[in-house]
Amino acid sequence: QVQLVESGGGLVQAGGSLRLSCAASGSIFRVNAMGWYRQAPGKPRELVATITSGGSTNYADSVKGRFTISRDNTKNTVYLQMNSLEPEDTAVYYCNADVWSGSRRYLQWGQGTQVTVSS
Repeated sequence: QVQLVESGGGLVQAGGSLRLSCAASGSIFRVNAMGWYRQAPGKPRELVATITSGGSTNYADSVKGRFTISRDNTKNTVYLQMNSLEPEDTAVYYCNADVWSGSRRYLQWGQGTQVTVSS
């Protein structure tokens, strides 16, 4: 079993910053790509950013230049530094990880952390 635990969400004013963390734990053989997604009320879940095990990144156009994804492979942890936050960034943020656990490979999701940006 593999678990992802997110932290770092909260309430912030527009223009502020937050840093999200997501740590993978359990019976992990290898963690491949990791990513952050978000879901606002009444909207589908959308990609925010992804990062491969080698450090290659991909961002949604709406967050380019404001958000930075990074990871610490020694800790199986992915981070999302969010700067210049806007009310439109308000959502539940979920991390995921493409993991090998024993002989199984699957996509594991975290439970989500709320980010609220006030205007």
